[in-house]
Amino acid sequence: MFTPQEECLPVTIQHDVYPAIDPAAHFTAQTFKDSVVLVTGASRGIGLETALYYARAGAALSLVSRKQTTLDASRDAILREVPDAQVLTFVADVKDVRTAQEAVEATVARFGRLDILVANAGAARPVGDLFASKDPSTWWDIMEINIRGVYNFVHFAIPELSKTSGQIVIVTSSLAQVRAPTTSEYGISKHALLRFAEFIVVEYPHIKVFPVHPGIIRTAMNVGSGAPPPAIEDTLALPAATFLYLTSGKADYLSGRYISANWDLGEVDRDWKPRIIDENALVSKLAIPRH
Repeated sequence: MFTPQEECLPVTIQHDVYPAIDPAAHFTAQTFKDSVVLVTGASRGIGLETALYYARAGAALSLVSRKQTTLDASRDAILREVPDAQVLTFVADVKDVRTAQEAVEATVARFGRLDILVANAGAARPVGDLFASKDPSTWWDIMEINIRGVYNFVHFAIPELSKTSGQIVIVTSSLAQVRAPTTSEYGISKHALLRFAEFIVVEYPHIKVFPVHPGIIRTAMNVGSGAPPPAIEDTLALPAATFLYLTSGKADYLSGRYISANWDLGEVDRDWKPRIIDENALVSKLAIPRH
């Protein structure tokens, strides 16, 4: 974990699926039957695993990514495991307003509703250079992908989610809480998403929003960033199961708050729920010196 101890809840740190978030019950009960889930960045890694878990739990899917070939491969992988799954694919650059709107509209036109948006698409660039040594256009491009890419889909999903009292999962990062040299564009963009989640909840309180650090996973994006591999790597199943747990209605009090998939959410609920609510914790605040 890169998060400093003072910015991490003192609970058991998990690296794979654990009993409190075990998705087996959702698969058996078809918890998300009749639900429609749109996943961005759905062609690999966390996005694909998340889509598969929702399909196994009964949801209809809308998969968004930049290439039709990888989307086709994702759809085929899902249908191999869940042959009767309903899967729509849509090619879109998340930074592009028009295609984001079209993807949401195509989803609703096909399935009649939208219940959950998983804003997973994101980007990182190789670490190692201080920000003034980086090309400013490249630096800003990360901001656009990670912030505007989420905003675009949230913007057009909100009217549909308002009809269903829906939910949003925003994939953020523990680096949102860390001032790590040479990661400014990524860290700032992910931190901004936490505040954006807080604003969504303030303006649309009937929609639940979960900004989640997915764990440290050896995805293609992480490998491409050039960051050294962690001593312990988390499984793709960890964030996918965490998302199912959060959107099943079992932890609505965490809406609008920073969540780490590494935290044992059973312990969080048992030991920390009252204080989180009473102290309005796990949100961005100005640190005021104590007397």
